Amino acid sequence: MTDSKSAKSGLETAADDLFNFAVDREDVKWLIENLHKEAKINRTTVEYELGAMKIIMVGWNISFCMENHPAKDAFSTLYWNLALEFSKGLSTTTEYMTGQKIDYFDILKERLDTYVKALAENPNAPDPATVVGPEFARICGNADDIFTRMTGSKMFISLSGNVKEYIQKAIFNATGK
Repeated sequence: MTDSKSAKSGLETAADDLFNFAVDREDVKWLIENLHKEAKINRTTVEYELGAMKIIMVGWNISFCMENHPAKDAFSTLYWNLALEFSKGLSTTTEYMTGQKIDYFDILKERLDTYVKALAENPNAPDPATVVGPEFARICGNADDIFTRMTGSKMFISLSGNVKEYIQKAIFNATGK
């Protein structure tokens, strides 16, 4: 049987792993490089929003994938605390570099609320990606741009699969639940 200290340590490691995945930018770079040349969108905005979307959708997927798991709340809290600490550092750096105060964690919360609202307004959507992609394009500034919609959908689908696979291996297998 696993004692609570080692179980917590396992959850902390898993939260660290998923947060490090969330802030890794390789897939963001790839999506930007492969954003169709005819996309009618500001690519800098798309890159910024992909980074934000990745952090919040990893967190969203944790809750989604662990919906009935007893460690869901503890694991989710660990993840979001890492996001908070990262956001504080980014906010401080941005203020230092630009002289303007921002609260990146508030931006992340606002984006999460936006996506959750869009998903709630479309309960009969065949797949969450069909809601997230268009919402992503709207946030980026052109809801009608199919290439940006597809980019947001691709990111969401990739994140969902990766988070689900990781959680199944790291959490469910480790706890036997």
